[in-house]
Formats: sequence, C-alpha cells, structure tokens
Amino acid sequence: MNYRYEGRNAMTQDELMQVLQAGESSMVEFKRCSELPHTDTFETVCSFANRSGGSIYLGVDDDGQVLGVDSKRVSEIERNVVNVVSNRKMFEPAPMVETEHIEYDERIIVRIWVAPSSSVVRFKGAVFDRIADVDTHIESDIQISQMYIRKQNYYSERRIFRYVTPFDLRPELIARMRQLAVAQRAGHPWGTMSDEELFRSAKLYDRDYTTGEEGFNLAAVLLLGKDEVISSVCPAYITDAVVRRDNIDRYDDRLMVRTNLFDSYEQLREFTERNLPDRFVLKGDKRVSPRTMIARELVANSLMHREYSSPVVARVTIDNESIRTVNASRSFFEGRMKLGEFTPMPKNPIIANVFVQTGIAEQLGSGLRNLIRASRQYTEREPEFRDGDIFEATIPIVPALKTVDGSGFASVRSVVEKDAEEGARLIGGERVDGKKADATASGEIDSRAAMLSAMNRRLTEVDYVTVPELAKITELDNRTVRKFLNGLVAQGKLIAEGNTRVGVIGRDSGRDISMQWDSLKGYGKYDS
Repeated sequence: MNYRYEGRNAMTQDELMQVLQAGESSMVEFKRCSELPHTDTFETVCSFANRSGGSIYLGVDDDGQVLGVDSKRVSEIERNVVNVVSNRKMFEPAPMVETEHIEYDERIIVRIWVAPSSSVVRFKGAVFDRIADVDTHIESDIQISQMYIRKQNYYSERRIFRYVTPFDLRPELIARMRQLAVAQRAGHPWGTMSDEELFRSAKLYDRDYTTGEEGFNLAAVLLLGKDEVISSVCPAYITDAVVRRDNIDRYDDRLMVRTNLFDSYEQLREFTERNLPDRFVLKGDKRVSPRTMIARELVANSLMHREYSSPVVARVTIDNESIRTVNASRSFFEGRMKLGEFTPMPKNPIIANVFVQTGIAEQLGSGLRNLIRASRQYTEREPEFRDGDIFEATIPIVPALKTVDGSGFASVRSVVEKDAEEGARLIGGERVDGKKADATASGEIDSRAAMLSAMNRRLTEVDYVTVPELAKITELDNRTVRKFLNGLVAQGKLIAEGNTRVGVIGRDSGRDISMQWDSLKGYGKYDS
C-alpha cells in the first residue's frame, strides 16, 4: 500500500542538508528527475524494500548537488510513484512507500521513503537488493532463497501456524477491520473483498517459501484471533500497564492486557488517556490535545513494533514525571535515537500496514515525529527513545497534584499567564478575612456566579481550565479571572505553588467527581 505525506511530518531543511552532505549509502539514493522518475528509480525502490528500507531524493545529482524537479510537475511525479508501485504488473508484492516534497535553495526535491518489506519484492519480475550504495540485480536461486530466509527469520509475525483455521478467528474483528478501513478511505478495496481475499490482501494468510507451508501467520492470530488461540501460539504476550504516583511500591491503577491487538489498542489508549493530565494547545484556530496524540502514538508504536517471539513483558508505566513504554525489539540500530539520525523501520510491517489502513496509526514512519511534536506541546520538554534488544520510549508529563487534605485525588495543571494578581479582595461579596464588603461587591457576585458556572461546565468536557479560556467564556477580563482564582487560594480551596500553573481535581481513582464548587474543600492547586 502507498501513502503520501500531507506536510505534517515533513523533513526539515536542516535534516535534508545533513543527508546531502553525508552522500549516498545503503539507505540513501540521489536521482536526477527532469520529467517523471526513470526505471532505475523503481529498481532502487525494489532494492530498498528487499533490504532495510531507505529514502530516494529526486532532483539531486550523484554528488549531492541539488538540481530540483520541475515545480509544475511535482504532483504528477508523486502521483506517478504511487501508480507505479501499486501496479501489480510492475511490482509484486506492492512495496510500502510515502512521498513528500521539500523546498531547498529555491528548488524542489521529491523524497520517496521506502519501508523494508516482510516479503521479497520483484520489479518487472526481477529481484533487486541493496549492497552498500548499489542496486544489485539478483538472479541466483540460492541468493533469492537466502533473501526469503533472511526476511522470514527477521519478521516473526510471518511465522505460519498451519493448524489455525478461520474458526479460530473472531468474525466481529474481521468485520471491524473492514469497517475501519472503509471509514478511513472511502472505496477501500477491503470493503468489497471476501474474507479469503481480505486475508491474502493484508498478508495475514501467507506462504513460507522456505518450507512451502501456507496458512495464517502470527500477525493474523494477534490481530483477529480468539483470546485462547492467542495465548496458545504466543504464551508470553502481555502488556502490563501501571500508574505509580502515590503508591510507588505497588500501583495506584493497573491494567493487564492479553487480547487481540484491536482491543488491546483501545484498552491501553483509554487507560493512558485516563491517567495522564490533559491540556489543550492551539493549532491555527483549532484546539488540539497533546495528551490524545501521546496516548495514541505510544500505544500504537508499542503494539506495531514489538518483537512478539520474545518472553519480555511489555510495560506501560505512568508516574509523576513521565510515561514510559518498554517492549522487546529486534533492531538494526542500538542506542539513543535522535530526530534526523535514524530511519524509521517497521518491526512488523504486516501489523503496521493493518494499523495504517484502519486509521489506528498514521503514515508509516510518522509516529516518533508525532511524539516529539506532542511532547514539546505538552511540557516543552524533549522525549527520549532508545532502541536495541529492548525499545524504550519516555515522554515527560505534567506532574499530578494532591489535594489540600491529602486525599490523593488525581488532579491536573494547565499553564496560565504569569504574574497573577496578588490575593483576591472581593470574592462573592465577602472579604478574604470574612468581613462583609461594601455595596460595590454586587457586581462581583455576578462575576463569581458566572465563573463557577463556566468552570463547572468546562470541567465536564476537559480536566483543566486556563485564565484566558475562562475570560473568553465569561466575557470577563483576565484580571478579574485571576482575582477569582487567587481568592480561592485565600479561602483554602486552592494551594499557591509558584507563578505559572493552575490545577483542579478532575478524577478520583478514575471516576468523575461532581463539581459542586461551593461544597468542595481543597480541590486542587493554583500557582499564583
């Protein structure tokens, strides 16, 4: 299948400059392109797919000089790439690719990213492999056989279970897979395929070319299998998700997941979102939640790129500092991963493709970029990724707060304007010291009522509110809003902690708390 970048995760000019300076390699190829890509471009696509994946840069000379492509034909070039790799007369099976165009020195470069394939890919019936920085035509039966063995050994998701039958799969999951694919893309071919055609199209029913066996593979069982079948063929498969904020020796909340990957994704995503503080940021004129992106991408990444043959238990851990995922991996790379210094490689291309087709994940290779961007929006701090036998992803989070009475409610913070006004003078017609205010307090009574109503209403939708947001909802100025919050501090309903943050109680052990503000005692913290 083939996908196209829509500019959200595009390579930066700095990243491109580093690539141009480094030159061609086993995973980088430069190609001239005056009109449409030449045949040798698709030979490189084939060789990358058969080896470790890589990127082809159209509009670049062999020595790294940027020539550019015809700016009027960029869309035509990208469309041609997609059409050629999708054509069964040209490629079998179709490699997974993505395209994007990049402006550099007032010229345009088209980048083709090729994912490593779990099968041996042929271009016009020929097999190409990437040796160093050269595309090599492989003709020897022995060499081709070794290529099949190499891929089969590496991608454990392709292991055939000859005695697994359609009766060992859940029909409702097959239907869900279809529905999600059609919802993601109208007219998706999976929508009209028979079950057998769907299994073969998604590579869930496969052939082992080293043994000649045909049947459902591990990917099929993990995605669509009944729980007892999954436990039988993959006994070590489990995801252990825990929250450790107050009880660091054990846990505050826990979820053990052993079911199919569709349900696993939903359960783990919901668990993660429920236990992470939320905040919203503006993207243009649209409000977006970094928490949602973090939960989605972390869970999807853990499930897509896990080495399922390993007995290592996959874990998701949330504490006061971060959310961290740990899972077994079989990587081409070992050590800390930095943006621009690694090439994304799906550890389970079959599972990854199903996730992309059904909308669970975005374009292949975009997950880590999304996590980096969401982390910066969430805490203005960088995430950390380490790969090797074990893959670890660590995302800093906003620390959870505690109530005045130490009851341990899970609360959240939101960044607000600095330099809040010092103390509240009038709150609801009463002074901080409890004495009655003068007659001018009547207007502030109305303001207080509006504020309480706005906060109560917003907290049924999200776990936090900000000063600018409350000001907009109530049509009050920021100063009045801050006075109100500081008054609650003075009344002992909020704890002053610094100068930039506000927090309110959102949940008690995962349950919604009724926001009866007048009756709450010590419901959160406000940094004044």
